[in-house]
Amino acid sequence: MTVKYDEILDRLGLHLQQVAGTKLEFDEDTNLIEGLGLDSYKVLDLMLEVEDEFDISVPMNLLTDVHTVRDLAQLIEQLKPAQ
Repeated sequence: MTVKYDEILDRLGLHLQQVAGTKLEFDEDTNLIEGLGLDSYKVLDLMLEVEDEFDISVPMNLLTDVHTVRDLAQLIEQLKPAQ
């Protein structure tokens, strides 16, 4: 079963809430750094959780293009193998 974008977004949202440490309001256009206040350590924690959650490996060079929640969800969708 292929994971749909909306499901990726929902599951990603749970991880974002956990890593950010508070009940932040965010949407797909929220910037991960400025909007959620994630520092480099929190981004690393988030990426480790995302890789485990979705059973993917995110190449570091692709992270340079990830700025928003949408960017990250689309990257996960792109890297997620068809099942």
